[in-house]
Amino acid sequence: QVLLVESGGGLVQPGGSLRLSCLASGSTRPINSMAWHRQAPGKQREIVAGITDGGSTVYADSVKGRFTITMNNAKNAIYLQMNSLKPEDTAVYYCAAITDQLSWGQGTQVTVSS
Repeated sequence: QVLLVESGGGLVQPGGSLRLSCLASGSTRPINSMAWHRQAPGKQREIVAGITDGGSTVYADSVKGRFTITMNNAKNAIYLQMNSLKPEDTAVYYCAAITDQLSWGQGTQVTVSS
């Protein structure tokens, strides 16, 4: 099991920016890919963006052009730069990592409101 710790959430006005971080530790196996998911109240958890250890990325249509996912050289941390935030981006954002199993972080709240 991988320990994932997210940070960087908070309250931001529409049009603003936030940068989320997720640090992985404790893995005895290489991390193949990592991703950000989010879950808004009353809705199912959905993938926001993912990145492989080779650097390939994928984005939900709703965030393309606004969010950017990156991974550090040690391949044990990912970041989500979120620009032009909208109220509908409000959710708990979860980090996930895949080794030989799927691990989840505890989540960080992002609230976009004026």
